[in-house]
Amino acid sequence: MSQQTGQTLLALLTGAAIGAGIGILYAPDKGLNTRKKIHKKAKKTQKELERQLHMAKTTLSGKATDAREKFETKLEDTLSSMSHKADDVLLALEDKLEELRAKNAKLQKETKTAK
Repeated sequence: MSQQTGQTLLALLTGAAIGAGIGILYAPDKGLNTRKKIHKKAKKTQKELERQLHMAKTTLSGKATDAREKFETKLEDTLSSMSHKADDVLLALEDKLEELRAKNAKLQKETKTAK
């Protein structure tokens, strides 16, 4: 649930609660009955807000879990790719080192032969 949706929902519920409260206050009823109605409406609104909050927490928790799993998968893929590239670089360096050793050995042989 986005922040704007949550704020809109809260404003709507607040407006409904205020409207209901004003309606009850202007109703021709005894004070005790009016207070009971206000209390009952407040409890109902509180339960609705708690339900909405629980839904929002569940949704956000699910999204966070999904995002973490996607990140971990992407990280593993990246590390695996980097590992393969590092192996390719090491193989290329080893090949170059062998080539240089061979050239060095050839040069040393030619130097000994020339002396």
